[in-house]
Amino acid sequence: MKSEIEAKFLHVDPTDIRGRLEKAGATCKQPMQVMRRVVFDNAAMNKKNGFVRIRDEGHRITMTYKQYDEMSLTGAKEIEFSVSDYEAAIEFMDAIDIKAKSIQEARREIWLLGDAEVVIDEWPWIDPFIEIEAASEEVVKAAAGQLGFDWSDAAFGDIMTAYRAEYPKTGLAPSDMVYNLPVVRFGDARPDILKA
Repeated sequence: MKSEIEAKFLHVDPTDIRGRLEKAGATCKQPMQVMRRVVFDNAAMNKKNGFVRIRDEGHRITMTYKQYDEMSLTGAKEIEFSVSDYEAAIEFMDAIDIKAKSIQEARREIWLLGDAEVVIDEWPWIDPFIEIEAASEEVVKAAAGQLGFDWSDAAFGDIMTAYRAEYPKTGLAPSDMVYNLPVVRFGDARPDILKA
């Protein structure tokens, strides 16, 4: 499995981030667009803190097995490949008796800053954040510095890292995952798990 080397910086203003990216010489690879995804898991995947995700990114569809060995800069591992048909991939998972656990939508904008990919992510019920990913810790740290971020403010781990930061008084446990919510969609009411 490929290790992901990535860091998040939470509670950002997308307009401010775009300005910082442009000033640093970054190029926009993909303007902000809605992504839809379906997440699947079973007992075996749960034991490994893993799940399967089918994601329609607008310009491509991917199927990914993702696993978090630890919530750190290098703790995420994944196997990802392209598929040609979003609905057929979901049907395939159902046919092998791995049922959909969560239907989700988010918005993502992708920028390239040297050898780093910087994404501006928007998810329901939380402030926007950025994620910086690269082939090495040094490149991630350098990109964060170019954008004016203090490395001590970096957050690591899955999307729930952002939800826990947004809702610190809810008592979200490490085992609470966004894919435990059947639907994560813009415009829907905030679920009880995110209420203190």
